[in-house]
Amino acid sequence: MHRMHHEYSDTEKDPHSPHFFKDVWDMMMHTAKIYSGFQTGKNLPEPQFTKDYLPVWQKLDRFGHHMATRLTFAAAYIAFYAYFAPSPWWFLLLPIHFFIGPVQGAVVNWCGHKYGYSNFENGDHSKNSTPWGILLMGELFQNNHHYDKSSANFAQKWFEFDTTYLIMRGLNKVGIIRLVPATNPDTAEPTVKQVVRDRSLQLND
Repeated sequence: MHRMHHEYSDTEKDPHSPHFFKDVWDMMMHTAKIYSGFQTGKNLPEPQFTKDYLPVWQKLDRFGHHMATRLTFAAAYIAFYAYFAPSPWWFLLLPIHFFIGPVQGAVVNWCGHKYGYSNFENGDHSKNSTPWGILLMGELFQNNHHYDKSSANFAQKWFEFDTTYLIMRGLNKVGIIRLVPATNPDTAEPTVKQVVRDRSLQLND
């Protein structure tokens, strides 16, 4: 779905562009419908979006989608709050933790294509949002990300700060992940790109 989002960014074929829905809820329900179709196999993405998409871990997918797994994580969150929360009011944050994946996806895809400024003309409505891009560890530098979707560093200007990229550099240094030099096709200048082509796959979709 994220590959579709980049290919069809802010067009009617984009699975989560905010410019075709009256509110963020409608956008995320549309996204969920497409995701569910792919997850169950009722609908399949175009072949260009599944090329070299490995590995496929069906057992892990079934485990992650099982209701028992979800309830176990919910119980763990509740236990954490019960032990650490200084007052009952903090329990109002629990729904955000329960649904952090959709919440993060909603914030990034709605705000990242409606509010902010652009460093590059990408042919879409992608925006950068400072200081929110910094607070979300680089994820709201969407205009930069759409300009160079394979770059591990979402920050481009001196006042933009991508904390996730710094963490990735640290992980690279100790050998947990590997960053490799590559060439930006627009500038022919060397940049650092992640072996995993797009770090946003982990949460946005």
